[in-house]
Amino acid sequence: MTGYLTTHVLDTAKGSPAEGLQIDLYRIEGEARALVRSLVTNDDGRTDEQILPAEEFEAGVYELVFHAGKYLRASGQAGAEPLFLDQVPLRFGMAEAAHYHVPLLLSPYGYSTYRGS
Repeated sequence: MTGYLTTHVLDTAKGSPAEGLQIDLYRIEGEARALVRSLVTNDDGRTDEQILPAEEFEAGVYELVFHAGKYLRASGQAGAEPLFLDQVPLRFGMAEAAHYHVPLLLSPYGYSTYRGS
């Protein structure tokens, strides 16, 4: 089996997928953080391509940064500045070649995540 990474973002305040949310993927090595790619969610709250495709998969530590503030401002949910949530970083490890799915459930004042399938 080959490993790869996917994600999606659901706006729990609106009860719908979070369309147009920028997501950055970084590979972490020690104290170094290297940008792998930036993508934007589609109308289903998913990216049109895998965040980390099989041909680029390497076990290791990664970080997804969800640009929640830009999305919340654009969707009219931002509230007062500074925002409670602006960028949401999720750091996680991928130890074996498998499908890793790391979704984000987002609202203006909270979020949750899990390893999905």
